[in-house]
Amino acid sequence: KIVAVTTSRDMEKDALIPQAERIAVEAVNKGYTSLKQEHVAAWARRWDKADVEIEGDTEAQQGIRFNIFQLFSTYYGEDARLNIGPKGFTGEKYGGATYWDTEAYAVPMYLALADPDVTRNLLLYRYQQLEGAKHNAAQQGLRGALYPMVTFTGVECHNEWEITFEEIHRNGAIAYAIYNYTNYTGDLSYLREYGIDVLVEISRFWADRVHFSKSQQQYMIHGVTGPNEYENNVNNNWYTNTLAAWVLKYTLSVLPQISAKKSEHLAVTADELAHWQDIITHMYYPYDEEREVFVQHDTFMDKDLQPVSSLDPSNLPLNQKWSWDKILRSCFIKQADVLQGLYFFGDQFTLEEKARNFAFYEPMTVHESSLSPSIHAVLAAELKMEEKAVEMYKRTARLDLDNYNNDTEDGLHITSMTGSWLAIVQGFAGMRTYRETLSFSPFLPQGWNKYTFKINYRGRLLSILVQENEVIITLLDGEPLTLELYGEPTHITSGQSLMTNSVS
Repeated sequence: KIVAVTTSRDMEKDALIPQAERIAVEAVNKGYTSLKQEHVAAWARRWDKADVEIEGDTEAQQGIRFNIFQLFSTYYGEDARLNIGPKGFTGEKYGGATYWDTEAYAVPMYLALADPDVTRNLLLYRYQQLEGAKHNAAQQGLRGALYPMVTFTGVECHNEWEITFEEIHRNGAIAYAIYNYTNYTGDLSYLREYGIDVLVEISRFWADRVHFSKSQQQYMIHGVTGPNEYENNVNNNWYTNTLAAWVLKYTLSVLPQISAKKSEHLAVTADELAHWQDIITHMYYPYDEEREVFVQHDTFMDKDLQPVSSLDPSNLPLNQKWSWDKILRSCFIKQADVLQGLYFFGDQFTLEEKARNFAFYEPMTVHESSLSPSIHAVLAAELKMEEKAVEMYKRTARLDLDNYNNDTEDGLHITSMTGSWLAIVQGFAGMRTYRETLSFSPFLPQGWNKYTFKINYRGRLLSILVQENEVIITLLDGEPLTLELYGEPTHITSGQSLMTNSVS
């Protein structure tokens, strides 16, 4: 059967049936065999760039391929009016709305595996909804723009106060995605034409949302929910404070690159610039001197701190076994919170800081958010905790196939499926793009014979092969590139391969 679908989103109502008839007739004239060949060829092009091949672990291979297929079946960037629903087309939970999952988790993968226009369209989606975000901020009596936690149109579509009014860290993820795109692609055009409007309005929100504590002589952010949704209405969530100050700092750093006409339109005053800098300089970050860790929020250390291993397994998952009140009073963490900040801004923290915070927070984390395992896998790999990294990879790669959280009946976890790719490429292969420099520091997981993948990077296509005692990086297409392999700068030209016998 050949079916043609038309929608009033794309054309006038009176044109729907004639257009559908025209499409159907064209398809019939092509014939089934030709249509199928076009379909197969289109998927072959996607797989040629996106496939991750693993030898030696069938379950690991099945997991990553299953996830890539589901993601690319859901979204491939053709339409800037669309985004990636957390359940895709596999279930009705979340209603197909857009979450911060896209900016924090999906953007890195799409940057590496698809044309840059795909990610640019994801960013344009948010730019086109800037007026809705300004409406959301105004609803709270605040300046600037507050991007919604859940939306179809740019206006907040969620109705739980601890999400809509408090989980404001998602605003920073929108800004981070602009930085991520610009840093990864080297393309400044989006930032200069569209992104700066978003950054300025988000900065205005943060500058209005903070308050100055006269007793502490520092800026604070009270009444928030961090990424760990198993706590609500906390003061000075470390991740939120860190992200807010970073947005202000990044916006200040890129404003001088904007045209005079755009600067006039934005109308950022000298007083605003001075206020933003003052917030950056005097932001408060909760810290525990004894443990030498960043504190999730002001009163977190007052909780009954205990590891998940102390619980009877029959209590898990907590969100299906405990009352919400009991969860909120516990120390148990749904997903990366402080560690989310260490992941985003990994070049700003030492390995020792990452190790202390990982050792403190991960044992209390139940990973009951589908977004949790991948961040822990990437950090564990960086910390040479290879067994933990592989454990977290398995959890993110086979979350739905093995129904880890006993909730696959609600639909697949589409946006978090990017986590399996992140765990391999940023985790096992150690890919980073700090300071506009591409780098790798791979290891081979125990039980794997080898793994290989490709990435786009600034108009280039690279293949990375990791096997026992050997890493081979090949520049398949594009201009020569200087990258770092195990911290050593190395120059590579098109058709050339880098080889090292040092597999970490």
